[in-house]
Amino acid sequence: MNKETLQKGFSLLCTAKAMATLYEDNFKQVSKYVHATSRGHEAIQCAVGMQLLPQDYAFPYYRDDAMLLSIGMRPYDLMLQLLAKKDDPFSGGRTYYSHPSLRETDKPKIPHQSSATGMQTIPATGVAMGMKYKEIQGIEDQAAKDSPFDDTRDLNPITVCSLGDASVTEGEIAEAFQMAALKQLPILYLVQDNGWDISANAAETRAQNAAEYAEGFKGLDAVSIDGANFIESYETLKKVIKTIRDERRPILVHAKVPLLNHHTSGVRMEWYRDDLEEARSRDPYPVIKQQLLDHGFSAEAVDKIEADAIAQVKTDFQEALKAEDPTPADLFTHDFAPTPVTAEVGERSPEREEKVVMVDCALFAVEELMREHKECLLYGQDVGGRLGGVFREAATLAQKFSDDRVFNTPIQEAFIVGSTVGMSAVGLKPIVEVQFADYIWPGLNQLFTEVSRSCYLSNGKWPVSMILRVPIGAYGSGGPYHSSSVESVLTNIRGIKIAYPSNGADLKGLMKAAYHDPNPVVILEHKGLYWSKVPGTKGATSIEPSEDYMLPFGKANVLQEIWKQDEKETMTVITYGMGTHWAMNASEGQREHIEIIDLRTLFPLDEETIIESVKKTGKCLVVTEEPVNNSFARSIAGMIQEKCFKYLDAPVMVIGSENMPAIPLNSTLEQTMIPSTKKVKAKIDELMKY
Repeated sequence: MNKETLQKGFSLLCTAKAMATLYEDNFKQVSKYVHATSRGHEAIQCAVGMQLLPQDYAFPYYRDDAMLLSIGMRPYDLMLQLLAKKDDPFSGGRTYYSHPSLRETDKPKIPHQSSATGMQTIPATGVAMGMKYKEIQGIEDQAAKDSPFDDTRDLNPITVCSLGDASVTEGEIAEAFQMAALKQLPILYLVQDNGWDISANAAETRAQNAAEYAEGFKGLDAVSIDGANFIESYETLKKVIKTIRDERRPILVHAKVPLLNHHTSGVRMEWYRDDLEEARSRDPYPVIKQQLLDHGFSAEAVDKIEADAIAQVKTDFQEALKAEDPTPADLFTHDFAPTPVTAEVGERSPEREEKVVMVDCALFAVEELMREHKECLLYGQDVGGRLGGVFREAATLAQKFSDDRVFNTPIQEAFIVGSTVGMSAVGLKPIVEVQFADYIWPGLNQLFTEVSRSCYLSNGKWPVSMILRVPIGAYGSGGPYHSSSVESVLTNIRGIKIAYPSNGADLKGLMKAAYHDPNPVVILEHKGLYWSKVPGTKGATSIEPSEDYMLPFGKANVLQEIWKQDEKETMTVITYGMGTHWAMNASEGQREHIEIIDLRTLFPLDEETIIESVKKTGKCLVVTEEPVNNSFARSIAGMIQEKCFKYLDAPVMVIGSENMPAIPLNSTLEQTMIPSTKKVKAKIDELMKY
């Protein structure tokens, strides 16, 4: 072991240990916000962090403060987050201690992640998948190019995903391991096994350890080591990291470590631990201290290294205490990154021979994007070359752009959604698909926890640039698992944009705008409009817009615009998707009295256009395909009641599906369940007569 490396490792370990001690000594001062420390885990964390390069990506977990020190962070930096200060370099005081997000040229990149009880494996594996994609496509690695270290700039990047052993029982871990093994991705899964969840131990909750579990994934090698021994950890990881850099394949390192501090500051070890004496016998601190003495360091030199670390920690703490707190105004920044698409551009209806169906407008949009941008790729279930999507929405794309750019995934909605965090982090633009809206539920954890909050909780450093396509809605007896509407759930996830177009031109324009938007976008695409086979939906066909056509999010389309008519009853219909066609057909014969607002995007919502119309007409009906109770449509109605009350001549009404648990398979029951032109017309007539 190089003496300089050993000395640095000891200094870092002493620093992390001193921080844990200081936090305990000042418990009342620092426990306002929850924290955990690396005490007992320091050796393995320093061993890996010291070997990472600026082009690498790391996903530390909430106990990894020693790893953060070892990549170049100061105790002061970590303490700013401990105390939730304004200048916390990771989140600006928004998230917990040791929940990093870092984007500096001289350090490994750390995308945002949540509280890291397993969910981080999918975004981390997405980074590794993105690295491999860029290598295949010959896309330059900007992080390596920007590195200030000439001697390491040409080394291949790797991804490190750090995990506690308890989190390996999570189902999403299996999805990540499966893809890493299947695609042979350059990732190190570092599992720190201290034998505990919170109060449940390994014997209660795990059938096997992480290395034994990894044996079930062909192509994922596993190594077990003593993670409390710095030299063993460093030397083993040196070989593992070199293998991953050179051979571009995944490896899991299972490191046994003791937990020598509380689970978190809020869950004290003395409440439930019965193994503390045994754990203390495996403390990495005396081990590395003896290793220094064995390598020729004097006792005085060793004591000075430790004393310097303790002094620095105390100084940094006093400085951190004086740092500013965030102001109330700081709450309202970085929910979204600014988008360049703020106005409608391009030609919506160029001279072409005939209209095309909605699904083709989407297909042409994706093809144009992939042709122009090597960073654009498409993946999901059954979108590959054999089928091209169950609705043929990706037909011919794999043949035109290769199986590396358009490919099938396993049945893994969580991975499909969450991997986009990693793909985006390395500079790619993934377009992914959940096959039916009914199948989105396993992906909601990633969409809510990882995708939607990344920009906000990283203080603007890591917006997730992705498009999630979701075929939605009832169409032709799809039954209870292929017919659902889910927009009310999605609109309650802050930090994502949501489109729900009613025609092909809007779909193409919104798809193009979504590609250039640096934020996550969900596009809900009604299956019944794809081919315009449902009676009354020919309006979904369009002249295909030009290649440069883009439609900004948050701008509704006013159909059948009317003038205020004091002598006639007038009304506004607010709707989107299939509802637009029910409303247009239902208003036939009285279109001069009914203004229809096609929202086009559910977030951002064009409240200005809605309010302006309702103030003019005096009456409003909201049409949705969802069951009405607790729905997005009813929230629109509530907003209208609040902002337009003195202009209303009648209550704001809502029509949607019946409030039943699922859409039945039988066609009679299905039609009884969902709205129709006839039902919407009856509701319009009722409101007109009010």
